Amino acid sequence: MATIFETPAELLGAVGRHLGHSEWMTITQQRVNGFADATDDHQWIHVDPERARAGPFGAPIAHGYLTLSLVNRFLPEIVEVRGIAMGVNYGADRIRFPAPVKVGARIRGGAELIEAEQTKDGAVQAKIRVTVEIDGESRPGCVVDTISRYYSR
Repeated sequence: MATIFETPAELLGAVGRHLGHSEWMTITQQRVNGFADATDDHQWIHVDPERARAGPFGAPIAHGYLTLSLVNRFLPEIVEVRGIAMGVNYGADRIRFPAPVKVGARIRGGAELIEAEQTKDGAVQAKIRVTVEIDGESRPGCVVDTISRYYSR
């Protein structure tokens, strides 16, 4: 269940708060192949399961940017900001891929609000650190500081 903020202004007082986790999802070869098609990145470590099993990771792995893109799926499961006219993705800071995400792995996002401030144009800008956890692994597949702007109604 998402952590709910009734207004963007409530974010200002919640800095340092862990916001929760998304549901687990499984990374499939079909999803990896679709991402490869969309980005023209058909490197064998992603799309050739037989060769990848003999490679450095022992299995095909998700593209780092596929793992990063799934943060957009996880965030609405973790946090909901109400009372807004719109919310926009403003950017990201400090993107890292500490561990490969193997096909068949289960992943989820965990989030912490690390900064929140009022912008000159009246929005509340929130920096949320999302850690993409890999079930059964000690290191995450991705850590990113997302930046979102929430504009009140």
